[in-house]
Amino acid sequence: MSQLALAPTMGGMAAPRARRRPAPPALPLAAAPAAGHTPVLLPELIELLRPRPGETAVDGTLGAGGITRALLDHVLPGGRVLALDRDPAAISLASHRFAESEGALLLETGSFADAAAVSARHGLRVDIVVLDLGVSSLQLDDPQRGFSLRQDGPLDMRLDPGAGGVSASDLVNTVPEDELRGLLRDNGGERFAGRIAHAIVRERGRRRITRTAELAALCAQAVPRRLWPRHIHPATRSFLALRIAVNDELGELERGLPNLIRLLRPGGRVGVVSFHSLEDIRVKRLLSRLSTACTCPPSQPVCTCAHRATLSLLNRRAVMPGAAECLRNPRARSARLRAAVRLPDRDPVPA
Repeated sequence: MSQLALAPTMGGMAAPRARRRPAPPALPLAAAPAAGHTPVLLPELIELLRPRPGETAVDGTLGAGGITRALLDHVLPGGRVLALDRDPAAISLASHRFAESEGALLLETGSFADAAAVSARHGLRVDIVVLDLGVSSLQLDDPQRGFSLRQDGPLDMRLDPGAGGVSASDLVNTVPEDELRGLLRDNGGERFAGRIAHAIVRERGRRRITRTAELAALCAQAVPRRLWPRHIHPATRSFLALRIAVNDELGELERGLPNLIRLLRPGGRVGVVSFHSLEDIRVKRLLSRLSTACTCPPSQPVCTCAHRATLSLLNRRAVMPGAAECLRNPRARSARLRAAVRLPDRDPVPA
């Protein structure tokens, strides 16, 4: 999965014209992944987690199914994989793609934050947990989902539109300007959040913003042309910020990752691939805290925290894709992989 790909370039879309400025050149279109493409950092993930025949794995973010396929290849014979996704379309596609794996593969529509209850219902004891955060090619390459800037589509961005909830269009048309500015700044790291929020509020005063191309053009016109990012569309960070808010992605990660770690048997492994700093810092902090024997201040001579390490890190520094992978798949360039193994006889995350 990827976050940069949610709005990678201008591609086949006409470049927006800023008032009294010449039309900017179109940015190059990142190559779209082919069906059955290899997930980012997959060989490194498998090398760190080392799934073996007979083990049980949880793929909390099924997406297009690439990681689930790799896990099945390694845990069979005798093993099982539980795959979850909030997007019913991903579950439907997987039910056909993996029809031959019936019995070894359990498919569930829902959030990985609910994986503990789902695992308990199936009576699973878990050896491996994997999260590939962000959205997948399944959503990115469908303009009707509203995630990508490649083609115009409805401004939706919900992973499960059938479940209700607010869409990206609802947010940009109703959130007060100061809140919208904070959302773009805090979720997307957008340095021109104030300009973009003001442009959105001004435009929605004339007409409702309902299309991805409309929002992309507004963002591009709000950012000074000379300060456009070199490798991404100027609306990329705004689209990311809205997507995070629409799907509560950071809240899901903060709730879900501790619950998934609790599922692991002693010796069980967890691997997380993230695609932006807000995700990665949360993963890093949790794994670091759970792999630290004492959390008392360094100046304190005697430990009083009673905290004990329950994980051991499998990589001290995040694994990043190499140049060759980034060349094959520009969506990979921001990916970070972190992994850990559960130590014996401890509850990994205190209640």
